Amino acid sequence: MKQIISIALVVVLFGWNVTKVYAQNNTKEPFILVDAKVKLYHKDGTRSYKDYQPFETRTLEFLSDFDAEERLPKLSKYGGDLRHQMDEATGFFHVKKIGDRWWGIDPLGYKYFNAALNGVTNGKSKRTKAAFAEKFGTKKKWINETVDMLQENGFNCAGSWSDVETIVEANKTLEKPLPYTIIWNFMSSYGRKRGGTHQQPGHTGYPEDAIFVFDPEFETFCDQHAKKLLKYKDDPNLFGHFSDNEMPFKFKALDNYLKLPKDDFGYLAASKWLVNHGITKKQITDEHRELFMAFVADKYFSVVSSAIKKYDPNHMYIGSRFYSSERNHPEFMKTAGKYLDVISINYYNHWTPDFEDMRNWGKWANKPFLVTEYYVKGEDSGMGNTSGAGWIVRTQEDRGLFYQNYNLALIESKNCVGWHYFKYQDNDPTAKGVDPSNVDANKGIVSNEYEIWTPMMEKMKALNINIYGLIEYFDKNEK
Repeated sequence: MKQIISIALVVVLFGWNVTKVYAQNNTKEPFILVDAKVKLYHKDGTRSYKDYQPFETRTLEFLSDFDAEERLPKLSKYGGDLRHQMDEATGFFHVKKIGDRWWGIDPLGYKYFNAALNGVTNGKSKRTKAAFAEKFGTKKKWINETVDMLQENGFNCAGSWSDVETIVEANKTLEKPLPYTIIWNFMSSYGRKRGGTHQQPGHTGYPEDAIFVFDPEFETFCDQHAKKLLKYKDDPNLFGHFSDNEMPFKFKALDNYLKLPKDDFGYLAASKWLVNHGITKKQITDEHRELFMAFVADKYFSVVSSAIKKYDPNHMYIGSRFYSSERNHPEFMKTAGKYLDVISINYYNHWTPDFEDMRNWGKWANKPFLVTEYYVKGEDSGMGNTSGAGWIVRTQEDRGLFYQNYNLALIESKNCVGWHYFKYQDNDPTAKGVDPSNVDANKGIVSNEYEIWTPMMEKMKALNINIYGLIEYFDKNEK
């Protein structure tokens, strides 16, 4: 009882937007309850939210015997831990399994954990352009101040859809550069050239959810497309390459390809696969679907990885940002792991990442993973928050509490080498022609006026700057 009362007092002192702290059993830390709304997906394609309900939320302050002040290491210019230099300082980022934990290794050879933010770029709407001009005036001023802000708050990388050219230029004069990633859109770019794709919320759609990987022209396109990587192949600040975003690697891919027109290369490939396996359409089982799903993955990743490594052998291939149930299929993940340096997963609809999921991803792929999209939206922002995935919470402080809870689980997993929070700036409801998943939501760490959501950021920083200490804490206290 004393423990619960003392923890409750801490809640009062911190002024948190909660009323109780609950002591778990002896094998777990205490947690608080944070109210959140869960998004519902309906069969007719519409979406809605449940009413607020409480979720168990683990936070930094309640980790027993964790002393943040004693665990803050000095960092390399890339954000690596200067206490732990490995032998293989290659001059580029890579990953390595050390003991039973996967690590990023920075270009100087130090252990590195990738804490990134997606969409580090200035807004394109009339409203955000006006705010940009008033607050910064020039891109140079914006990027310099933004890099300072990100690094001050413990972020050490720019994720997908960031302003790569402006970051690269700024890095030439920065004492501490900002590492970055690039997303190349191999399949979706080929699809636009070929024709037949369509816009879905958050990603490109394909006929019958069947990507064009069996088109003979796809391999030639990838080789030509990958020549663009030559520009970056010697840059030590580049963390890695994404090939695409959220493609439909579906469990029923075999059924989907067989629905295509009979002269489509995808249909022909699926038909030939059936013949080679001595089965008919009526004999298809779930085991066959598993195997064909992996067959599609092998075709895509072998072609794309070959093109990437041909023109840039220095940097990692960090995947295509899985978003659906493909990550739950062992044969698919095993196949992807043959070609990827890191598995990237956009992981929504989890208040706390599932530990079994994270164990399985590492075991099946035999590679580490990054969570490359997740976010939470605050009702106190005044925004509609109807678009996109993610959770809705009451306050910006609650957004920060979610961030701590979610990422503590990722740090505890020994297969995770980083996360990319979505994203830098809120959606602008006045913007025209934007992706339907980015219309009116409080996703950003800054508003449309480039003002930081401070209550959230304070909680983010508290966690970010303690990543290396937390890894040591969890590894030492592993049950």
